[in-house]
Formats: sequence, C-alpha cells, structure tokens
Amino acid sequence: MYGIDEHAVSARADDGDAVVRELRDRVEILDALHRFALGQDLKDAALFASAFAADAELDFRPAASRWGGRPPVMAGRDTIVTTILASFTGRIDTTHQVTNARIAIDGDTARLTALVEAQHLLTADHGTFALLKNPYDVELVRDGERWLIRRMRIANTWYTGDPATIFGA
Repeated sequence: MYGIDEHAVSARADDGDAVVRELRDRVEILDALHRFALGQDLKDAALFASAFAADAELDFRPAASRWGGRPPVMAGRDTIVTTILASFTGRIDTTHQVTNARIAIDGDTARLTALVEAQHLLTADHGTFALLKNPYDVELVRDGERWLIRRMRIANTWYTGDPATIFGA
C-alpha cells in the first residue's frame, strides 16, 4: 500500500537517459497530486480536473469514518470535480500541503504515497475548521508526457477541529 522502497530512483546511474526519463516521470507523477491540491485551494475546475483520468475513483471513506462520515466513493473525473468543488466553493476555504511523497513506477502505471495536511475553514467563520493529516494512496496512469490519478484513497492519521461540520457526518 505505501511506498517503502529503500531508494528513490531505480534507473541505473550509468544510464543517463534512463535516469532523466525516470526523474521526469517522478516530477510529473507528483505534479498530478499538486494539481489535485492546488485545484481545490484555488477552486479552479480546469486545474483540478487535469489531475484525474476520466475513469478516476476517489475514496474518502477511510478518513471520514474517523468522525462518523459515510461518503460514497466518487467515480469519474466529472463527478469528483463537480462534487468537491460544489461542496467547497463559497462555503469552505482550503489549503493543502503535500509532503513525504514516495513513488513506484511500473511502465505506464505508478503508485504514489504521500502525507497531505489539509486545512478547511468555513468561509463565513474561520473559527470553524478542520485540520486533517491524511496519508494518500494514489494509483496513476501515464497520459502522454503527463500522469493522471486513476484511484485515490485518503485515510486519516489525526485531525483537530470539527470535520463533521465541514464535510458532514
């Protein structure tokens, strides 16, 4: 589930072209998660949508179960974008920070694990908030020169604040 390899780059150091290709892939893979995060923070539907494959799935159930939430698995890029942005725009201000990324590439598929700290505040009252520390487990597919999220599972390590008010119970 989580990336625990003992090294970052698998290409042989004496094969410069392979190292450059792998490093480019790794940057593009991480960029998919950054597009996901910043697209939400800016409420930018095009940027947010650019992170996902058309048949993407987003599973927030493991995180939400920590505070009694029972969201459905979101299926399809358009559903994910519409559902999340519609529930946040004009109501919730967000900031996301991505760290501890680990990547495993297997041809045209990849696995990314990362920790994401997500701050959510009611737009009308920043005193009502939920700060979440979430491990992400992400499966990606190659799309030309970029990578897209096919499946994302979001768990929760800890939170503070009132996530039930932000996300619903």
